[in-house]
Amino acid sequence: MLSWAVTFFVIALVAGILGFTGIAGSAASIAQVLFVVFLVLFLVSLVTGRRTPLS
Repeated sequence: MLSWAVTFFVIALVAGILGFTGIAGSAASIAQVLFVVFLVLFLVSLVTGRRTPLS
């Protein structure tokens, strides 16, 4: 998930440098959403963690 966010961020940077502002804005928005989803899933996995069986 994080690699997809970084990929879209790089696409946004390249598009912004080349002057494609519409594509840059869209790619940046997608990167933001993916990064937030990554953070939420990461925090959920930290909270739940690996637990041993209760037996």
